[in-house]
Amino acid sequence: MSGSVTLIDCGFSTQLSTYTTKQIDGHPLWTARFLFTDKDICVAVHRDFIRAGSKIIRTNSYQASVPGFMKHMNVTQQDAIKSIKESVLLARKAISEEEDISGKKLNIQVAGAVGPYGACLHDGSEYTGSYCKDITKEELIEWHKPRIKALIDGGVDLLAIETIPCSIEAVAVLQLLMKEFPKTRAWISFSIKNESQISNGEEFADVANMCWELGSKQLIAIGVNCVTPMYVTPLFTALIKKNASIPFIAYPNSGEIYDGVEKKWIEKDNARKVTAYVEEWLNLGISYIGGCCRTTPNDLQEIAQKIKNWENKN
Repeated sequence: MSGSVTLIDCGFSTQLSTYTTKQIDGHPLWTARFLFTDKDICVAVHRDFIRAGSKIIRTNSYQASVPGFMKHMNVTQQDAIKSIKESVLLARKAISEEEDISGKKLNIQVAGAVGPYGACLHDGSEYTGSYCKDITKEELIEWHKPRIKALIDGGVDLLAIETIPCSIEAVAVLQLLMKEFPKTRAWISFSIKNESQISNGEEFADVANMCWELGSKQLIAIGVNCVTPMYVTPLFTALIKKNASIPFIAYPNSGEIYDGVEKKWIEKDNARKVTAYVEEWLNLGISYIGGCCRTTPNDLQEIAQKIKNWENKN
């Protein structure tokens, strides 16, 4: 990124919950079902992120899959694919509406959100990688292919391959892109177990470097998401020691802790907010910053201001 830092968006479900009382967390399709039921509020969420300063917005397709839509929305394969494509159109509509208001071109990119296979199992295994030992690379390629093709056919600028818990899935998606979609750019971000490992226990720096060596022609960055912000600096530092040339992306959670028993987020008195870490990451050379669960447009505005202040100083 030649020294510049790009602000992406933040937690779609968190902002979506400000527009609806319908169930989001705990539903097998999470936010993706709103592509069928509430398209207007999907656009509204994207617009909130744009107004907060996001230069890349992700489609509402993280938990969207052809089999998932067919099963849980009772639609045909054709309609499932159409809905994934439409997630791109809704993001584009948000950009267009904001451009109409501002009277100028905003130069915002649309990244197709591609969540892991585990997210669609609806059992939390995207945070453990437990399924990775029971599935082949070929099976993962076949599962991801129709959803990725739909996003690309829908007109995304790039792909956000996110919350990946294991190297086998990262490699599967990369090989799919290299073979079938060689002109498509992407980033890969991993779900994290601790300050050095991805969710299934592999070393983040090793896996990131392997992915970069495999797919650097198409990758714009490698990093982490849906992670407590305090882990980002040690993970980024380990990557720099391994290969300082890899552009880094991070969009962590708010800093609150999720209670799996109570099914709610708990604010810890001693927890630093995600925004408190931004200057630290900027000093390390981060290329892309955003937010994940429990982060809001207000957080994005604060991050944007911190980026601006830092760039003015540097």
